[in-house]
Amino acid sequence: MIGRWTFHGHAIVSEDDRIAGADGLTPDSLRNEADWRRFQSALDTAAVTILGRLGHEVNPNPKRRRRLVMSRSVAGLERHDDGWWWNPAGMSIGKALAEVAPEGGVAAIPGGREVFDFFLETGFDRFDLARVAGVRIAGGIPIFSSVSEGRSAAGSLAAHGLRPAPPEVLDAAAGVSVTRWQRTG
Repeated sequence: MIGRWTFHGHAIVSEDDRIAGADGLTPDSLRNEADWRRFQSALDTAAVTILGRLGHEVNPNPKRRRRLVMSRSVAGLERHDDGWWWNPAGMSIGKALAEVAPEGGVAAIPGGREVFDFFLETGFDRFDLARVAGVRIAGGIPIFSSVSEGRSAAGSLAAHGLRPAPPEVLDAAAGVSVTRWQRTG
């Protein structure tokens, strides 16, 4: 939590903790309707969605939700037609959110990896980690950089002060479950 905002991460991963293929795009094997409905419901209640440039470009925003796009292409914070663009090297997250979502609330964070890494260090308050059993993505993009260094997604979240609730099955036939990780203390 920073000021009036809490940070809630959302991701669906393969068994080997990948969020995308080598091309940076989410493969069909990680798409699941039950998870999508849960995720969209979370975005509907968020004050702002924070995501990376690629995720912003490939995922339309038909509901015109408030977006903060993390990108090195701006100096600090800029208002564009399609959302706010923000460079953390030029402005703190607290200052950016004070401009973009001054009322406070939940900042939903669907990634990608650099965005997840940033908020892992900043401090997620909650992370909903969905997983598809039986799917592996050789050469894919890991959810956190630490996964490339041998730490699991679960290990990375635990090392940053989050604790898991029991997993919830979202789609038994597809092998999709979600574990809510919550900050303790």
